[in-house]
Amino acid sequence: MKIGIVGLPNVGKSTLFNSITKAGAECANYPFCTIEPNVGMVTVPDERVEKLTEIYNPQKTTYATIEFVDIAGLVKGASKGEGLGNKFLSHIREVDSIVQVIRCFENENIVHVDGSVNPLRDIETINLELCLADLETVEKRLERAKKSLKADKKYQLEVDVLEKISKNLEEGKPTRILELNDEEKEIIKDSFLLTMKPILYVGNISENEIENPDTNQNLQKLKEFAQKENAEVIPLCVKIEEELSGLEKEDKLEMLEALGLEESGLDKLIKASYKLLGLMSFLTAGEPEVRAWTIKMGTKAPVAAGKIHSDIERGFIRAEVISFKDLIQSGGSMVTAKEKGLIRSEGKEYIMQDGDIVLFRFNV
Repeated sequence: MKIGIVGLPNVGKSTLFNSITKAGAECANYPFCTIEPNVGMVTVPDERVEKLTEIYNPQKTTYATIEFVDIAGLVKGASKGEGLGNKFLSHIREVDSIVQVIRCFENENIVHVDGSVNPLRDIETINLELCLADLETVEKRLERAKKSLKADKKYQLEVDVLEKISKNLEEGKPTRILELNDEEKEIIKDSFLLTMKPILYVGNISENEIENPDTNQNLQKLKEFAQKENAEVIPLCVKIEEELSGLEKEDKLEMLEALGLEESGLDKLIKASYKLLGLMSFLTAGEPEVRAWTIKMGTKAPVAAGKIHSDIERGFIRAEVISFKDLIQSGGSMVTAKEKGLIRSEGKEYIMQDGDIVLFRFNV
């Protein structure tokens, strides 16, 4: 699963990417510094994995991971090939969801591509270019569907859906805000529309606003806009996150405490991005390894077992399951949990829950 980090030039995208992945992507105060996308695998912070590691003292600990892609800054006219437009659009088409970085801080020493800080204008610029690119895709398909409709009435629903999407895009509105049923979503699934991708906004604020981000008026405007889309906003100071990412664990905790923060903005962002993709983790725990396994929400037990090994899915008998919460309430002891009847035996139809600790029984 890939998450694309997008935004206008000079809003803090590459600095954010560096902080998340510590990959050292080039970062400078001029447009188009990022041309080819930088890619980095990121560990998903998980307190449950940390706690299980304390309990089992395993030889190995493995966290869930997701992939972040730092995509070149976009400018007006990208849909017509301006700047690095065509490259930007092709790269964003390959990701599963979008993190859009919005500049909310004022700093005359850092140039804004449009000359001033205005979060809503920045969002509109990017939305418009993505809408225009999608409109071109939809109109071509609509033309084909209308021709097919003359010969077969079964294409009526496709025409209706495409016309609805086209009208929405012409108004500069992303497809993701449309109320579409499952059948309609299935129809447009293979069009890979850019504006259909789920989105998360990052409000990049200044260092002196980190303890009380609500004082930033630009951030408030961003939150009001995102609320209309049912999208989440993560406020953070990219500069501080960059400093935090270079510290050892103890020093990082000390700095967070000094800033009055319980966790870093990046940890919040990574967790929110994981959920944005509809992902969750189940856990396996023992002396050899404590591990978080990534699955889609709604996954049944045998399919989850297949994440570990295809043989386990094929020979699946049952899953012995306990929730992380129940294990902790049992003092971290599986023996105590079993005595309390907290370990359940689940069959093939069981839908996995986030934080399930599982032992799969199977035939070889």
